[in-house]
Amino acid sequence: MNNDTLLYRVINPDRLIQAGKVSSQAFRPRKIDNKCLSVYDGDQITPEAAWRHYTNDLENLPVGVLAVTVADCSSQSLPVVPDPISFPEHTLIDFSAFGINQIKRKSEYLRDAAESRGWQYRP
Repeated sequence: MNNDTLLYRVINPDRLIQAGKVSSQAFRPRKIDNKCLSVYDGDQITPEAAWRHYTNDLENLPVGVLAVTVADCSSQSLPVVPDPISFPEHTLIDFSAFGINQIKRKSEYLRDAAESRGWQYRP
């Protein structure tokens, strides 16, 4: 991975879209995930393949795929860590050094960066 690597986040409609807009919750880790956000490493997988993996292997119905870059994460002091144990393309954005208010601000920043980049894949 390098600064330009796209990190794909598959967006689930029932939890993550509010009033037609992607909620920052789409880029906010849950406590049960140890404050880490799961994404796909764009150097290893296409956005369509990430969507298909999410829908076929995990049986979810996402609306599409957005992306942030490693540089977006670095600008927010968020480490990006490969986690191939789950599957080869699995990567984590680590929010564990931050409290809830900082996590909310950082997730809003990532959401805005992803939205400005636009949908990478929509079925």
